[in-house]
Amino acid sequence: MLLIESLYTGTAPATEQLILDFDARTKTRLRTQLASGEEVGLFLPRGGILRGGDKLQAQDGRIVEVVSAPEALVEARCASAFELARTAYHLGNRHVAVQVCEGALRIQQDHVLEHMLTGLGAELTHLDAPFEPEAGAYASGHHHAERGATEAKIHVMGGAHG
Repeated sequence: MLLIESLYTGTAPATEQLILDFDARTKTRLRTQLASGEEVGLFLPRGGILRGGDKLQAQDGRIVEVVSAPEALVEARCASAFELARTAYHLGNRHVAVQVCEGALRIQQDHVLEHMLTGLGAELTHLDAPFEPEAGAYASGHHHAERGATEAKIHVMGGAHG
């Protein structure tokens, strides 16, 4: 089994891909497979979240690119900026991971949260897309210079209905 224990920050191109959904990208210990089917074990420093485009270095020197897998998501759009902000508040109050898009919010599909969003007046669209939620405001973790030195890891709470 190929072992991966570190992030890679160099400029060498990746020769392998590791396709993971958001839940898997929050784990620092994981047994999985590369896109080629080769078995791999992740043993990464605790506290980080992998993002699509991150690179990892395998024990044998290979560079592996992390690819965000498409997931079942719900996109919420609202009639006004006020309603969108109100919707974001209610999702945040439930400690839900949220991806902020231009004029919309995306969450992982959850029928209870979808019911709440509909009740708040949001128009919902179901889609399959990579999920890259916002980082938590008070959490710290690894970051990328191209995204800004203040980016923090996502604060993942147990359960979507907290």
